[in-house]
Amino acid sequence: MVAKCCRLKHTKILGAYNVSEWKRIAQICAAVVYCLLAAGIVFGYAALKPILIMEGVYRDRCTKEELDQGVEVCSEQEIRLNLMFTVAAVVTNICALPVGGILDSCGPRVPGAIGSILIALGALLFANPAHFPYDGRLTGYALFAIGGPFVFISSFHLSNTFPKHAGLILSMLTGAFDCSSALFLLFRLVHGKANGFFTIKTLFLIYLIVPAFILASQVLLMPSRSYSTVGELLQHAEETLAEDESENGGHSADTQERDADLSPRYQRLISQINALIDDQNSQSGSEYTSNPAFKADPNWGVMHTSSSLQQILSPWFIFITIFTIIQMLRTNYFISTIHPQYEYLLSQPNQARQLNHLFDFFLPLGGLIAIPFIGIILDQSTLPGILTLLVTGATLVGVLGCISDSLTAAYANISLFVLYRPYFYTVVSDYAAKIFGFQTFGKVYGLITFLAGLGNFLQSPLDILTIKILHGNPVPVNIGLTGAGAIAGGVLAWFVWWRNRRWMGVGSAACDVGETERLLPDALNERREGSYGALRRGEAA
Repeated sequence: MVAKCCRLKHTKILGAYNVSEWKRIAQICAAVVYCLLAAGIVFGYAALKPILIMEGVYRDRCTKEELDQGVEVCSEQEIRLNLMFTVAAVVTNICALPVGGILDSCGPRVPGAIGSILIALGALLFANPAHFPYDGRLTGYALFAIGGPFVFISSFHLSNTFPKHAGLILSMLTGAFDCSSALFLLFRLVHGKANGFFTIKTLFLIYLIVPAFILASQVLLMPSRSYSTVGELLQHAEETLAEDESENGGHSADTQERDADLSPRYQRLISQINALIDDQNSQSGSEYTSNPAFKADPNWGVMHTSSSLQQILSPWFIFITIFTIIQMLRTNYFISTIHPQYEYLLSQPNQARQLNHLFDFFLPLGGLIAIPFIGIILDQSTLPGILTLLVTGATLVGVLGCISDSLTAAYANISLFVLYRPYFYTVVSDYAAKIFGFQTFGKVYGLITFLAGLGNFLQSPLDILTIKILHGNPVPVNIGLTGAGAIAGGVLAWFVWWRNRRWMGVGSAACDVGETERLLPDALNERREGSYGALRRGEAA
């Protein structure tokens, strides 16, 4: 019953024009802050691990001989510590599917609140593991991994608060996700300089402020429904006009009379949507946005009107999912094996260690630096161009990772990787929003991430292959993953380009920006006659 009520509530349209500008800005700022502090903190495990070792976590698993020898980390301790990250990396992707289902059914406020509770429980368990019958720290870290997607994915709809800057907003959220891995780096610095005052328990008890802030934001600031895309607002305007015409017994066959008879409710919606798209160009109903984000991309909204099942069975979903599985496997495999990889490639353990420390610092910094550039690319480029850059970057990172005995190539590789990673994550979410819309975003994006999480189980076989069969040589695995990613990405980019060309050839006039996005009476007349771009794109899909 609750789910049904949530679903009925969520299906209502929420236009950004219904919320004041200052409140939308405050919502974005709050989301960026709590994503920075909670969304992807589990990926900063490399910085947390030295603290755990220093405080003797899992030291009880060492044998008497190992303790007598005074080893810094014994084998069973190392395995248990690594298991903590392995479980978190898999869980954080797999749980994206149930997060998406809750998001689509109940709106963004519910998963955001659930995420805050899970993160709070994780902090309490990590601070007081002895009070839990099982492994409190492993369970607590897993709760961090589950709570992160609840908070992160439920924030994506905020990109619709300012459609002109949707790409920038998405890149800010993704950049915050990437930078959140620096939280444990901050913990390590504080722990090292506090002379034992800030223990793990103290740090995580202080951290409880974060889930409290998230919960307060959800209750007091965030909307209960997801903001609608321009395409969804357009569909709502259509339905409004159809209802009004039905009540009035149809519409006139004369074009001028039709324009004059448009319902006041419809005209008000048109004015609000035009103002939302571009305030400076919405002074009258005959003007339209000049923002390139709404120009020349016929693929935008191609499956907004399709059911979630139709979307999942379409090539639009299949191709992006295959590419995402391969790229996420490559990304996480590189993060977890960067030290042994460059220990082999450079044949210099000291250089590999320095490179690893630099990478720990660059990883969150890259997300921060990339934010404005990613926003510009997504807001100013068409989807085929965005995907071409994505595939090119992935291939270049893969090639640099195969070059041995070159410190220059190693530095270039990690520098490009930390910039590419936030771009990759942002493009996948941006693609899902543009192609599938936000009515089914949770299910579709959640399933993409879920399947990519399952693909991460291949990391262990790749480790065994590299260590035991290839004697530590990472090049064959890197070549295989790079080649697979290039092929999958090439097919995806070609498909989107082909559909782009096909649609522009079939209905270039209907795809003109003035016809596609300004939502004016003359465009309405064309749409009634079956030539309006958004509807025909839905049929073509």
